Amino acid sequence: MKAREEILRRISSAHVAAPEHQVRRDYVHTRQLPDLLGLFVERVEDYKAAVIRTDPDGVAKAVAQCLVGVGKVVVPPGFNASWVPAGLDIVADQPRLHPGELDAVGAVLTSAVVGIAVTGTIVLDHSQGQGRRALTLVPDLHVCVVTADQVVADVPEAVARLSASVSEGRPLTWISGGSATVDIELQRVEGVHGPRTLYVVLVEAPTTDKHV
Repeated sequence: MKAREEILRRISSAHVAAPEHQVRRDYVHTRQLPDLLGLFVERVEDYKAAVIRTDPDGVAKAVAQCLVGVGKVVVPPGFNASWVPAGLDIVADQPRLHPGELDAVGAVLTSAVVGIAVTGTIVLDHSQGQGRRALTLVPDLHVCVVTADQVVADVPEAVARLSASVSEGRPLTWISGGSATVDIELQRVEGVHGPRTLYVVLVEAPTTDKHV
């Protein structure tokens, strides 16, 4: 028996012998950061994305600021209606837009499931308010609303939060800045594999003024 066949046989035997095997999560840990949200903003901006910090009452205004000059905007089902500014030329994805229609859309507006401070990453599991993956890969501008309670310190915490999404078989899209790649001559090209521009609207609880 060839080495390759023996390896495949052992893999197959192990899979049959342990069908209920659970992925270990011993690596999960929590990091304490002095300024969790501040680091998240800093790292997101490191990837040439823009961040607007606001309170719950200012989300629609912040979103409108991100969409100045944009034509059609696709808003997925389940997105928080109070976050949508008035006057947008909204395109619905019901029925699903075909590629040509989606290519004519200027921007997509979504929420997220988690944000990671250390890496400046936002993660979508494409549940309500986030739309299917194509919506966040074709338009040239992506505006994503992230709430402060969704931001965790590091990747292991994010993975723990995503356990339910994984169990449900949802696709996960990890986004760190706008789409960019570098060719063999080290020339940076943006917008090849997804939106060229990313705006993150970070929604924080309003501060209480304790001065009398």
